[in-house]
Amino acid sequence: MDFDFSEDQRLLQETVKDFLEGECTAEYVRGLWDTQTGRSPEFWAKLAEIGVPGLMVPEQAGGLGMDERDLVLVLEETGRYALAEPVIGTVAVAVPLLVGLAESGERKLAESWLGRIAAGEAIVAVGHDRSPLVSDAHIADLLLLPHGDEIHAVDPGEVGLTAQRSNDQSRRLFAVDWAPSDRTRVASGQAGRKLVDAAFDRGVLACAAQQLGVGCQLIDMGALYATQRKQFGVAIGSFQAVKHRLANAKVQVEYARSLVYRAAHSVARALPTRAVDVSMAKAAAGEAATSAGKESLQVHGAIGYTYEQDLHVWMKRAWSLDLSYGTGAWHRARVADAVLDGRLPAESFGFVPPGA
Repeated sequence: MDFDFSEDQRLLQETVKDFLEGECTAEYVRGLWDTQTGRSPEFWAKLAEIGVPGLMVPEQAGGLGMDERDLVLVLEETGRYALAEPVIGTVAVAVPLLVGLAESGERKLAESWLGRIAAGEAIVAVGHDRSPLVSDAHIADLLLLPHGDEIHAVDPGEVGLTAQRSNDQSRRLFAVDWAPSDRTRVASGQAGRKLVDAAFDRGVLACAAQQLGVGCQLIDMGALYATQRKQFGVAIGSFQAVKHRLANAKVQVEYARSLVYRAAHSVARALPTRAVDVSMAKAAAGEAATSAGKESLQVHGAIGYTYEQDLHVWMKRAWSLDLSYGTGAWHRARVADAVLDGRLPAESFGFVPPGA
C-alpha cells in the first residue's frame, strides 16, 4: 500500500508554497499588525485565485471538491510562512461544517455561502465550546456558533464583539455576546453534537498542520543563523552542541509529521479513531513547534530576543497555535481517557498490548 501523497497533491503544495514565498514575507506579516483588522481582502482574493478558500468546497458549488488529505499540505505551508488570514476558521472548519449542515437538511444555508467562500467573497468564523473566544469574528460575514448540542448561524451585525489581547499580534480574538434562538438554530440533538465534535476535530487538525510548518521554519531560521554567526573564527553551526540542538528539534517535527498526516486521513474518512488521532497529532506537533522555537532561540543567542529579529514572529505563532483548540496537556489527557476508559481498542491507535 502506498501511503505517500500523490503528484497532484504535491503540486498543489508547491503552488501554494511558491505563492506564499513571494507574497507572504515577514515584512508583510508585520505590516498587518498595525492595520485596523489585521487582515487583507486583497490577499484573500489572491488566495481564492489559486483555489485555497474553495479547496474543500464541493465542485457543484464552485470549489475543488478535495478533502483534508489535500488540505493538510496547504495548511503546513501557511504555517511555514506565518499566514495570518483565516484559513483555519473558514477553509478547514467552516466549509466542511456547512457541507455537514446541508446533509442534515440545511441545504439552503450551505448553498448560499459555499460558492461565495470558494470565490473569496465571504469569510465564515466558527466558535467551539471549549473556548469563549472566536478568531476573526470582526471580519466574518457569518458566525457559526455552538450552544450545547446546537449550532447557530448568526449575523455578525446582531452580536457584540469585545477584542481580546493575544501574545501573537497576528491573532485577532473576540468574545462574542449573543443569544441563541429558534431563528438562528440550524442543527440540534445528536446530529448537532456530531457536527460540533467534527468541527472541533477539524480545527485541531488544522492547528497541528500549521504547527508543522512553523516548526520547520524555526529550525530553518536557526540553521541559517548558525552558518552566518561566527565564533573563534568559524561558524557556530560547526559546533557539535549547536548541531545536536537543531537535530533534536528536527526529529521532533518529523515524528509529529506522521501523526498529523495520519490524523488528516482519519478526519477525511471519518474513522472511529478520529478524535484520538487528531489529539495525538496536536500534542506532538505543538511540542515540536514550541521546542523548535526554544532551540532556535538558543542558537540565535541574545539577538533572538530583539524585536527587529523575525524569529519572534514564528515563536509567537507556535505559542498561540499551542493554545488554540485545546492545549497539549488537554489533548494528552483526551488520549489517556480513551485508552484507560476502553472507549476504543488500544490497537486501533497504535498501542499493542504486551504479548500480542
